[in-house]
Amino acid sequence: MAWNDKRPMSPHLQVYKLPLTALLSISHRASGVINSIGALFLVVVLAKAAGGEESFSFASNLLSSWFGYLVLFGFSFALYFHFCTGIRHLLSDTGIGLELEEANKSARIALIAAAVLTVLTWIIALSAG
Repeated sequence: MAWNDKRPMSPHLQVYKLPLTALLSISHRASGVINSIGALFLVVVLAKAAGGEESFSFASNLLSSWFGYLVLFGFSFALYFHFCTGIRHLLSDTGIGLELEEANKSARIALIAAAVLTVLTWIIALSAG
């Protein structure tokens, strides 16, 4: 087989647009990785906070900075996203929502639910603090 043959090449990610259900499936796995990294980050922050007044001050300043809020907001969205898409995966494992229209609807519901839960969590957290 020559490299210069005229057969069409398979579409790749730059040409082929993945459906929402495939994007959510891939993103579900990515959010699991993000949650693992976030858990390690949380352990480091808690260890810093337990290391004395200076370490606690550093951890507190880091988490209350704009960057800390951005990381925590992203982490909370990743948690809720993974939770909502995990429920969606569990339902599909039982045979519920396998039709294309139902799958697309549940994908949109999972995205909206994750966004709403994240925003509600931050509204409650910021109003309490």
